[in-house]
Order: sequence, then C-alpha cells, then structure tokens
Amino acid sequence: MKNITLILLALMILSCSKKNEEISPDSIYNVQTTWEKQDGENITFSDLKGKVLVTAMIFTSCKTACPKLTAEMRTIAQKVGKADPKDIQYVLISIDPENDTPKVMKRYLYVNRFDEKEWTFIRGNEEDTRELANIMAVKYKQISPIEFSHSNIITVYSKKGTLAFQKEGLDSDYEAIVNEIKKQIQL
Repeated sequence: MKNITLILLALMILSCSKKNEEISPDSIYNVQTTWEKQDGENITFSDLKGKVLVTAMIFTSCKTACPKLTAEMRTIAQKVGKADPKDIQYVLISIDPENDTPKVMKRYLYVNRFDEKEWTFIRGNEEDTRELANIMAVKYKQISPIEFSHSNIITVYSKKGTLAFQKEGLDSDYEAIVNEIKKQIQL
C-alpha cells in the first residue's frame, strides 16, 4: 500500500512539473490579458499552450486587405492539411473590438467556413489589443469610424509560444510559412 501511494505521488509531481514548465521570456503565453472568443467565452494565450499558433490581426468590416489576409490564412491551412486540433490553432485577432462582437466574429468564421475546433476569433479591449499588436509587430491606425489602416502580417508561434516565423504582405508565396508550420507541429 505504501509503495502504491509513493508511485501515485511521484506521478502527480511529474505531471504537475510538465504543466509548469518554465515559459521563455519572449513567449506569447506571457501575455496575461483575457480575450473574448466568438462564442462569448474568455480565453488567455496560456490556454493555448502546447499548440502551434498561426495568427493574424484583422477587422470584419474591412473590404480590402482583411478578406485577402483571411483567404491567405485559409490557403495556408489547406496546404498544411488536416492537423490534430490539439497541435495547432489558427487565431484571428480583432483590431476593431468595438464592432467585432462575439456574434459578428462567429458569423465571420461561419461565412468563411472555418471550423471552430481549429479556428478562434478573439477580441480584447483597446489597450490590450494595442499591446498585443506591438508584441506582434503589427501596426494599425483607425482612419475613420469604420476603417483602419494596418499591417498584413501572419505570425507562427511554436508550441512553446515563441516566434517561429512571420510573413508580411499579401502574396501567394506560401511555401516557407507552410513548411515552418509543419515543422513546428512535428517538434
């Protein structure tokens, strides 16, 4: 009986130590802000720990760059192929949290045929969104009540939350980012 207790205690300690692995100072998991998802639930980046994250900052009412950026994300996901949702998460981050409500974000995912097991759309308050944009090297500026000028960047984070790759601009050169995502999933 004593041996079983010791074995169980050892297993608990080992399982806890894995969950509490030290996070690199430059990990996205250090961002301690809370975000609202398309289903109204709250999430933090540390909730995604252990997944490869592929992110882009957009706003749903955009008629120019964001639809292209979203299409690029879709193409990249198709080229990566079906992956276990435990290994990868595609994350769209709103730069217009005032207008991109959970209902609007959910509709955006639906219209674009994004599976909510693999795709998450989040919004935060203005301050948290600006902080995250700075971390991700995304620049944006509101130029009218319904329009933003912004960077077009897709970012890949490793399972440890560190920057693995960034693709800037709207083009059809997907090979490097797709290869990096596949590599990160295997690590």
